[in-house]
Amino acid sequence: MTDVSREGTARRTGRHWRSLLFVPADQPRFLEGLPRGADAVILDLEDSVALASKAQARARVPAVVADLSGRGIDVTVRINAPWRLAYADLEAAVVEGARAIVLPKVEHADRVRVISGMIGELEAERGLRIGMVGVIAMVESPVALPRVHDIAAIDRVIGLALGSEDFSLVLGVTPSPANLLLPCQSIALAAAAAGIMAIGLPVSLANFTDLDAYEAGATLGREIGLTGALCVHPAQVPAINAAFSLSGEEREEAERIVAAWDRAVAHGEAVLSLDGRMIDLPVANRARMLLLRK
Repeated sequence: MTDVSREGTARRTGRHWRSLLFVPADQPRFLEGLPRGADAVILDLEDSVALASKAQARARVPAVVADLSGRGIDVTVRINAPWRLAYADLEAAVVEGARAIVLPKVEHADRVRVISGMIGELEAERGLRIGMVGVIAMVESPVALPRVHDIAAIDRVIGLALGSEDFSLVLGVTPSPANLLLPCQSIALAAAAAGIMAIGLPVSLANFTDLDAYEAGATLGREIGLTGALCVHPAQVPAINAAFSLSGEEREEAERIVAAWDRAVAHGEAVLSLDGRMIDLPVANRARMLLLRK
């Protein structure tokens, strides 16, 4: 067997976003010059928009989504957590061209199911394809960790994302690998089981000038199974894209493994040696999965 359909983001959604760049929805100047290399843009209606500006920001969303998606940019929208704000945000955000809703402060699967149902109703009312708008569930509290598998299993969920700053705030500590490694691993495991994106870093996102620490966090994130990360500044995007992409050397090695394995299978062999390494079915399938990456 050579089936690799369980490759994280290809199995359920066909979406693989390495970098997702936050852009405040009420600040047109931040939208100038997009795209800036990010695989997807998150129009933010939550933390980066003051309460007094939320209605104005919300009103801008449909036109901004139409503009960006018309330029070939994948657009998502982060809504607010309180129910009344969330409802108003969804009314503005579930439109043609929107790829996903980024749902903050997720602690229970039931909340995601309700939001998913509301999205489905809006899709139906507006003549959109049912299921067109996915959900990225943000894990921002230890309360969510025992439930991440249930959250990831919901059909409309296309990704889990760690809100590292809020998660560390709940713990009362500074964001660091010491306190973020476990939630990142939990997200990676649940996302892999569900075939969706695992988005996050085991470091702070806020200090966008310390790119060395950010790159180190991205490298560690990939090693534990994360597939991409959130970016709060365009300067972070290149580091994320590089960390979550296949290098030339990795691609060459994977191609050699697949070619050698296919030759072995053609001769009726179930295991082979290549450059001093044992190659069997799991190793060959891993190489095929790697070749699906950008």
